Amino acid sequence: MSAAITGSSMLSCLGSVDETFDALLAGRSGASPLRCGDPDKLNVRYGYEIRDEARDGADDGGLRLAGRWLAACVAEALRDAGVDPSERRVAVIVGTGLREHRAVEQWHGDGTELRLAQTHFTEAVRSVAPGVTEVHTLANACAASGYALALAADLLELGEADAVVAAGCDTLTESMLTMIGRVGTTTAETVQPFDADRDGVLLGEGAVAVVLETPSPDKPAIGLVRGVGVGCDAYHETAPDRAGIVATMRDAHRRAGVEPEDIGLVVAHGTATALNDPTEAAALLEAFGPDGPPVTGIKGAIGHTSGGAALMSVLVALKAMRSGVVPPTVGLRTPIAEAEKLALVYGQPLEARPRMAQVNAFGFGGVNAVTILETVDA
Repeated sequence: MSAAITGSSMLSCLGSVDETFDALLAGRSGASPLRCGDPDKLNVRYGYEIRDEARDGADDGGLRLAGRWLAACVAEALRDAGVDPSERRVAVIVGTGLREHRAVEQWHGDGTELRLAQTHFTEAVRSVAPGVTEVHTLANACAASGYALALAADLLELGEADAVVAAGCDTLTESMLTMIGRVGTTTAETVQPFDADRDGVLLGEGAVAVVLETPSPDKPAIGLVRGVGVGCDAYHETAPDRAGIVATMRDAHRRAGVEPEDIGLVVAHGTATALNDPTEAAALLEAFGPDGPPVTGIKGAIGHTSGGAALMSVLVALKAMRSGVVPPTVGLRTPIAEAEKLALVYGQPLEARPRMAQVNAFGFGGVNAVTILETVDA
């Protein structure tokens, strides 16, 4: 069963989904000198931060940063879909990597007040949609919002809700920046997916939300979720596994009822790391062969947004299919040898009108989610 996306909202370092898409088409990166933490101690000097002057405190309702961004996106997505939780059964599933970990760091570091309930997102969602039936927070690493989308589609298909909001959010944290600074051999200034000169990943942040409903000819939609394949291969704590990724891709194709040749666009995970890029390239070649679809990625423009990464790529894929223009992979100039046989989009946008797209999202521990989307006539 397909699910219709009837409303959406997104906030990245480049702005809304429209602003982000325009920046992608222009090949513009949102990387800037890091303001979160001490760059010398972190060994990280750049990031994809959102300029939010109130980022270190709670708002009038007690919401912390991730919850505040999430609440705004959930509210806008519901308005966009014309869905009122006081009149219909609406559930919300939020995917995240670290929840409100930045607020925990501030509590530990300087005693900033923090309540346990603020570390997940029920309060944030109910602050803008008090009538929702249930709110679930999933901490599933960098595939979290892909998992949220899969479970949202399941709830809808099972008749447990009339509409479901799938969302994702994360903020930069000193803990994650410390990890990036310790495992990297160099200090990257920008993310360069699949590029021979890539220096590794940099973190982004933001929030995203989509509303799923049962497809209806009487209700406009921006696209259809044909199926989401999920997997947890547990191959390694951090290293990706080609076999596990390919299995998740094939699971997605099976659930969507499609063959590899039906896919006209792939939005890759593309983290610009030493292991992920060649592994993902090899997996794509195994799944699609050397004559596969165009491949692009968005992390060169907005960084690795962790819990929101999957759904942000979903919205970019839908924009590309509806506009007839695939944005280039920002930061990619010279493809790595393992990706030379892929139809990578870089340098300039590609005019194309695919009917179906695949979105990859992979997390530590082999937590993988692959989404198959179908466009609808504008």
